[in-house]
Amino acid sequence: MNIYTVSLFGHRYIDNVSDVEDKLDPIIENLLKTKEYVEFLVGRNGEFDRIAASTIRKVKRRLEHEDCSLILILPYVTAEYENNEEYFHQYYDDVEICYESSNSHYKAAIGIRNKYMVDRSDLVICYVAKQSGGAYKASQYAKAAIKNIINIA
Repeated sequence: MNIYTVSLFGHRYIDNVSDVEDKLDPIIENLLKTKEYVEFLVGRNGEFDRIAASTIRKVKRRLEHEDCSLILILPYVTAEYENNEEYFHQYYDDVEICYESSNSHYKAAIGIRNKYMVDRSDLVICYVAKQSGGAYKASQYAKAAIKNIINIA
């Protein structure tokens, strides 16, 4: 099976949630219609991450599409995950703890996890409207790694 991997990154705070959903929806739909199997990698560190996961689930349901997976990549085991593990496994198709970031200093962990996600990806979809923060750094890393990038900002 040919697996096409997509990472999604964006700012922690989003001014217009419905605008982001409206831009993500057709991109996700096109990927599901044109790729044999799509693996979506997301974090859970802000509004964009939650919007992305929700939009992927919505499009998947609308198309009745099973040839994809929504994978949460955590930088380390969090209390939220430990206390709600069953919920996480119901919402996401899989939950992975990034080994490299889980063994690093917690202040560096999200950046290390983001690089891991980019390295694993064929496409990076981002919402980067300002030149600062983790999403910006991830998009710059993706650019340097010569990854396909779609910035919906």
